[in-house]
Amino acid sequence: MTIVQRALRMTLRACIFGVPLCVLLVALPGRADDELQPGEILSQSNWQKAEKLLPPEVLEHYKKGEYANPIIPWKPDTYVWPKDFVAASKANEGKYAIGERGDIIEKATGKQPQYILGFPFPTIDPKAPGAGAMVLWNHYYRTWYFGNFKVATQLNLVNAKGLDRRLDIVTNYAYYDAMSEHERPPNPLNLSTQQLVNVTSPADLNGTAALTWRFRDPTKRDNTWTFVPALRRVRAVSPANRSDGFLGSDASQDDGPFFDGKVEDFVWTMKGETEMLRLCDPVSLRHETTPAVWLPSGGWHIDWPDLKLFGYMDSNWKGVAWAPISFGLVKRPMWVIEAEPRDHYYLFGRIELYIDKETYQGGWGRKFTWSGELVNTMQVSGSVPAESKRPDGSSDYNQAAAMGFQCVENLKRNQATVLGAKSNPKSEFDFHVTFPSGFFDTASLSRFGK
Repeated sequence: MTIVQRALRMTLRACIFGVPLCVLLVALPGRADDELQPGEILSQSNWQKAEKLLPPEVLEHYKKGEYANPIIPWKPDTYVWPKDFVAASKANEGKYAIGERGDIIEKATGKQPQYILGFPFPTIDPKAPGAGAMVLWNHYYRTWYFGNFKVATQLNLVNAKGLDRRLDIVTNYAYYDAMSEHERPPNPLNLSTQQLVNVTSPADLNGTAALTWRFRDPTKRDNTWTFVPALRRVRAVSPANRSDGFLGSDASQDDGPFFDGKVEDFVWTMKGETEMLRLCDPVSLRHETTPAVWLPSGGWHIDWPDLKLFGYMDSNWKGVAWAPISFGLVKRPMWVIEAEPRDHYYLFGRIELYIDKETYQGGWGRKFTWSGELVNTMQVSGSVPAESKRPDGSSDYNQAAAMGFQCVENLKRNQATVLGAKSNPKSEFDFHVTFPSGFFDTASLSRFGK
């Protein structure tokens, strides 16, 4: 007798003898007892359940007892979608295509659009030409939508047993595309983004700063400058240097919040679709985050609860020091895309990215040498947005995380660089801010360096 026949026979007997259906379902064959369920903790005792659901090098941490995280649910109404973003995404259906260098062009004119709001590619056929670049553009337009920001965070260099060195950095981003109409800035230079990062501690690095201008022109490389206090001068550097470790860490400027390289500087390939576990902020997924506070100068300040984010912050933790101890894992559908740099001076020869198919938040990144050896893995936590009302009654949406985890793990040296902890509980974590004129000029590097 086959399994199906036995199940049908049991169903008939249950109907005859009045066995409750819930009891019957427990007895039916084929129940997924080996699948991870919300409330279960993925750890050394059950790591096998996550095979093929995590990058192998990350799964290894659970296998060795170096990571342990609860499985948390992702309900249908978990993600909060901004209304104007949704409407604009629907209006973008079929309007755009991928150009020869991976740039976005209008199908009707063959030219670059002046401005885009929402996902430029709300529906992606994985077999379509340029599908890999489409995924990354959707990730960018989702990220940029949340507006200019200024955050003061720790950048911590960690070995397997503890913290090696703490740096405090302030990161400023200005966007010229993707934001709501009431935030849209003038853009005479046809910029895409501007980024200014300055180091505030320790003393030997205080005043070190890096500035990047990124242009919307697909053929124009980034303009990048640095200021080193010991030299007392601003120096232009190659955009390929954005792949190098920042100040001796394993994190690079091209990592950004997840990946921040210029799309057109790489050749993108769609590798496929999969279902994977990814790290998420469990407080955010429950919609329990601290409300944003409107700043007198405009923009929103977000306070985070004082949590132990990384393993080395908890004296009772026995795993690796950079483990994401306050985060949960959710199962999500993901795109897998791959990049090969056009510039052969770029540090990595291949980059593999895992990006959520629904929200387009990045989850995992893997970096390979030019000879094909895996050397770095990026681990980034996700969250959901929250609506905030301005004093004039208009709405903004903020990244409503209560915590953040960004880890670049160096697999060869068994060390990592982690970001996500504020410099102090009340330090800047501000979104939708407006920067003063000239803030991203090269003169700013010298000002911050004093």
